[in-house]
Amino acid sequence: MIRDRFPQYESRIAAGIAGEGSDCFGYFDELSRDHDFGTGVCLWLTDSDMREYGAALAEAYDELVDEKTRTFLTARLRERRGVMSIHDFYSNILCIDCDTEGCSMSEEQWRILDHACLATAVNGKIFRDDLGAFTNFRKLLLSYYPDRVWRMRIAEKMHEYSACLQVNYARCMTRGDIVAANICKVRGMEAAMELFFLLKRTYPPYYKWTYKALKTLDEDGAFAGRIEELARLSCNEEAWRGTRYNPNRQNYKDRIVSLAEDMAYDLSELLRDAGLISHLNPYLEADVEKIIAQ
Repeated sequence: MIRDRFPQYESRIAAGIAGEGSDCFGYFDELSRDHDFGTGVCLWLTDSDMREYGAALAEAYDELVDEKTRTFLTARLRERRGVMSIHDFYSNILCIDCDTEGCSMSEEQWRILDHACLATAVNGKIFRDDLGAFTNFRKLLLSYYPDRVWRMRIAEKMHEYSACLQVNYARCMTRGDIVAANICKVRGMEAAMELFFLLKRTYPPYYKWTYKALKTLDEDGAFAGRIEELARLSCNEEAWRGTRYNPNRQNYKDRIVSLAEDMAYDLSELLRDAGLISHLNPYLEADVEKIIAQ
């Protein structure tokens, strides 16, 4: 259709499937067909091209889609596919005003970005981009966080992991507060997975797909296995009966406690491998200030 009706612009139109939607991550399955399921592609234009022929290209694209049967395009999916400017695609996903023409982002912009939004902005497949304008900004995002922002995010998740799973879980179980203990377990598990992604310099996707992505990223599967075991474990109330909280003594009768320490060793090894620490320390909070100060 582009070659027949817009031949003069063929080399200026970037095409692919990327952005919002489980299909863009390759996670589409039968269950995904209950919403936003359909056939379509993204066509990305520069701002000037959008003004010049964007409306005509969008009309032609819609005609092409509508003449097909069983495309299953919902109103929401129509927003995610079709003709759009490069600037609007990235800005809408990242929730900032992206300088796609200058291909730059400030440290402050990097600092406020959400991991999952970044994963969404760089997923999918790019079929063609002769101009390079769409791909250039994508490459900027794929280059990952600036060093200072990277360290700050790592330190934040180290603190969160230690606070949730290495301190507050035990305090909550000692008090017999099973609800708060479960919250600590889940938040610690989330922090552990985000730390793993940060140390592998990869953006984790939307929370419901984080573990699926982790299993692919974790080559030997050991860390992902610990995460799954932790998810399946129930808080062991019997292990805490008659105990007193002691910050210097771990209650290894509760498998969650020993598993949390194993995971902390895994993460400490990754921190060392990344050159952020020189020694192994399973209490991640102990190295937070050092990593920020570097």
